[in-house]
Amino acid sequence: MARLNDNYLKLQAGYLFPEISRRVNEFTSANPGVEIIRLGIGDVTKPLVPEVLKAFHAGVDDMAAEQSFHGYGPEQGYSWLAQTIIDKAYKPLGVELETSEVFISDGSKCDSANILDIFDLSCKVAIGDPVYPVYNDTNVMVGRTGAADENGYYEGIVYMPCTEENGFTPQFPAEKVDIIYLCFPNNPTGTVASKEQLKGWVDYARANDAVILFDAAYEAFITEAGIPHSIYEIDGAKECAIEFRSFSKTAGFTGVRCGLTVVPHALAGTTASGEKVSFNQLWNRRQCTKFNGVSYPVQKAAAAVYSDAGWAQVKEVIDYYMGNAAIIRKGLQAAGITCYGGVNAPYIWLKTPGGMTSWDFFDKLLNECHVVGTPGSGFGPSGEGYFRLSAFGDRANVETAVQRIVEKWGK
Repeated sequence: MARLNDNYLKLQAGYLFPEISRRVNEFTSANPGVEIIRLGIGDVTKPLVPEVLKAFHAGVDDMAAEQSFHGYGPEQGYSWLAQTIIDKAYKPLGVELETSEVFISDGSKCDSANILDIFDLSCKVAIGDPVYPVYNDTNVMVGRTGAADENGYYEGIVYMPCTEENGFTPQFPAEKVDIIYLCFPNNPTGTVASKEQLKGWVDYARANDAVILFDAAYEAFITEAGIPHSIYEIDGAKECAIEFRSFSKTAGFTGVRCGLTVVPHALAGTTASGEKVSFNQLWNRRQCTKFNGVSYPVQKAAAAVYSDAGWAQVKEVIDYYMGNAAIIRKGLQAAGITCYGGVNAPYIWLKTPGGMTSWDFFDKLLNECHVVGTPGSGFGPSGEGYFRLSAFGDRANVETAVQRIVEKWGK
């Protein structure tokens, strides 16, 4: 019998969101007819905007005629989409990129996991805590770690606690690391990093020959001026950082699937013999071998996001979700619940009332308020005692959910 990958057996429990689904399904089976309001998983609820949908249809129509039919496209994505992204999303930030540095993909979740293909297993990884679980679990899966200890920390990973005391901002690792995961605006805490803070990380990475994996999936939700939308707004970042972006939350592509990864030509790693090699070269080779590209109609739809009409419509939806975030944040604060985020990100990170554990609060919120959120401990040990609520919901449902929470815990 074929030998399986034992590294998967190191994973402590089921992936966070399937476990949430299991508990919710168990509750609904026992309580048929009860209305559940879901503010847990960060899935969008608004449909694709008209301009994007029109381009999507046009892309499909192109596939119906011989003269406009598209078969295999470039594994890296069509250059016209990469150029559109550069012109509309990066140049306004003062960031210059080449199309060969932008790789179109089926989502940043996949890319943030698959990027590990081009790094040696000996690389030491630093991860925030709490953090998006994919960073941690995929490093376990590829065999970079030992077993987890009683706190849930895996041997071989350097964890950077993000707590109330440090403003939920990771501190520089005390030991030498090779790869650093940063996510701003942060999932799950909703916090952001200033230009000065990101400059500190870039300087640290360059001084220590480390690579920053920068997840900017929520950059479109930043509302405050002066907050960087890209790591490349920092001088020197092209020499030490890879950036992931996503159309999922920005434009409602969670079910459509499109994202991008920027791998600058200036970013180089070291071979076993000490030779410097471009990571862009390796990632390009990886994509050409393991990925067949994003479908033509999806890329047509993605380009329409950045049209004048398309972006105005997309921004309107983003503003709607951030309106939800403001309602949640204001309601929780009125109930005397300490919370963070919800200003530059669609997530609200709240402190569980009465010192409850994250999962106890989840069960209480589900059973007594019929509201679903995400336990903070599912994002890492330092998330214990916290809880994430998502603003990706219908306005009436958000208002009802907040009212139920306020009635239960309001002072």
